[in-house]
Amino acid sequence: MPPDTLGLQFPLVIGRGGIRLRLMRKPWHTPHSAAWGTVLISIIVASLAVASAQQPSRTNAPAPNAQAGTNIGPGMDFMSRAWTNARPGINPILTQPREEADQLNALKRRAEQGGARDQCSLGLAYYWGSGVAQDYAEAVKWYRKAAEQGNADAQYNLGVCYTEGQGVERDYTEAAKWYRRAAEQGSPLAQYNLGVCYTEGQGVEKDYTEAAKWWRKAAEQDDAQAQCNLALCYSLGQGMAKDYTEAVKWFRRAAEQGDSFGQLSLAFCYEEGNGVTKDYAEAATWFRKAADQGNASAQFNLGVLYTEEGQGVERDYAQAVKWWRRAAEQGNAYAQISLAFCYEDGNGVAKDDIEAYKWLNLAAAQGNPGAFRWRDLIAADMTKDDIAEAQRRSARFIPKKETPKAARAPYPPALPSDEHAPQPSGSGFFVTEDGWLVTSFHVVEGAAHILIRTEKETLPAKLINADKVNDVAVLKVSGKFAALPVAPSRATKLGETVLTIGFPNIGLQGFALTVTKGQVSGLTGARDDPREFQISVAVQPRDSGAPLVNQYGNVVGVVEARPADNPALKSAGPPPQNVNYAVKSSVLSVLLESLPELASKLKEPYPATDRKFEDVVNETKSATALVLVY
Repeated sequence: MPPDTLGLQFPLVIGRGGIRLRLMRKPWHTPHSAAWGTVLISIIVASLAVASAQQPSRTNAPAPNAQAGTNIGPGMDFMSRAWTNARPGINPILTQPREEADQLNALKRRAEQGGARDQCSLGLAYYWGSGVAQDYAEAVKWYRKAAEQGNADAQYNLGVCYTEGQGVERDYTEAAKWYRRAAEQGSPLAQYNLGVCYTEGQGVEKDYTEAAKWWRKAAEQDDAQAQCNLALCYSLGQGMAKDYTEAVKWFRRAAEQGDSFGQLSLAFCYEEGNGVTKDYAEAATWFRKAADQGNASAQFNLGVLYTEEGQGVERDYAQAVKWWRRAAEQGNAYAQISLAFCYEDGNGVAKDDIEAYKWLNLAAAQGNPGAFRWRDLIAADMTKDDIAEAQRRSARFIPKKETPKAARAPYPPALPSDEHAPQPSGSGFFVTEDGWLVTSFHVVEGAAHILIRTEKETLPAKLINADKVNDVAVLKVSGKFAALPVAPSRATKLGETVLTIGFPNIGLQGFALTVTKGQVSGLTGARDDPREFQISVAVQPRDSGAPLVNQYGNVVGVVEARPADNPALKSAGPPPQNVNYAVKSSVLSVLLESLPELASKLKEPYPATDRKFEDVVNETKSATALVLVY
């Protein structure tokens, strides 16, 4: 236990309670009194509740009066906060205003005729207020009609309404009933929420074994939140025997999808040697991945590593300050305290007692008892004017939340009947982090509406510009995304290794991305077309618009349809096997550079140095999306 003089009474618990307490000696920090020692308190808020509160698709939004940036404090029950997130899904229907009224009327007619998918979609329109006034009761009415016909998405959505008391009286028993019906049909979201019901005893008897059972079913379908919760069950021995190796396995699967909580948890495992060999370098790698996404706890921990020798990174107080500042700006009290120490001692930043006081004052305002004491110690050496200035700076502070990525947001619920549903048309890839996406022009040609489906969500897109002759197009989507750099194709050599990632056959292979690898087999395309590469990469239906990426992770082309699917090439006779084509990036670059607001945001290409194939694949997967049109 820390000394009572610090005013801290926290248990040392790893992975539970939403708290991770670590007491570390910091020889570089020497407070005013030797009685204070050289202790730096490092508490990590490692809870799904934090990540969930930052996800707009969740229904457990903070209360209007809740202070933004407030951390979950000591004593918060992790089990009750981390796993109580009903997820209503999103509405991929009626997302663009053009012809919205006609579309809505047609949807109503089909719903009234008894189409379960249409009834579910109409319920979604009322739930989100898409084209109609938002009306939860009307949403429930249509959800129920579809749910009673066995539509799993409607059953899940009806369960959410009962969980949240939206359009009906809150009734956990009814919620659990509808979650179960959908879960038994294989809905990962319903499986996840049914697991929540079992951990909370909401509508069912509390049973961690049952919770783990349903989370496993969802986890096996790559639901990242379920993977994290299953990992926590293994690490805590809840509903199963404690097994850190299994915990690491599931944390890793979530982390590799880009889930920031999974990355943070995996970093803890490497740092503590739980389920894996202790490896500070690996811990730093995963802390950084989560920190880069805006996870405040990971930012704080990464800062801690930079203040210690041999902790996976070289000691660098400037880097520690950088990461602590990002976490502190989000309202993380422990980062605020650490940043204050840096200002007090001049480590990594110019010594500044006013800034030190400000950050301690902000941490104290969140109820951190140690911050009160340290602030008052610093104040003893400050003038009244300096204290007044520090208090003014504190009063002006507004937390600025970053948004860590959840690897999978709620799955899109039911689309309209097959005749009117958006159809998977091709693939695309982001070239900027703010949503500029490239695809083949023929993929979106003539589309009334375009939707982009990422691993995270389904969003409307707008066609901005296109080069019809060269079959490339640029779309715009709102949001923040992983992006790929585009490199000049002139440096590409015959025989160079390339890969593509796409959604080849939705009916047979689902929405999972597939990776195919090959070589540049020709520096010109069909009929010696200099605008194209000939490639040996296996290309399948709906791979059109996918990125052609070299071994360094740079886009060097845009995959075209297979010769057999290209009417212009059919006249040439039967296509040769394993011969496909891609539009060169030099052609694409002309289109990209014609849009100044896009061109200024393009990423710099990676240098021609060896990289792990796995890293290139993961980056490409994160930036690739499915294009749907109707």
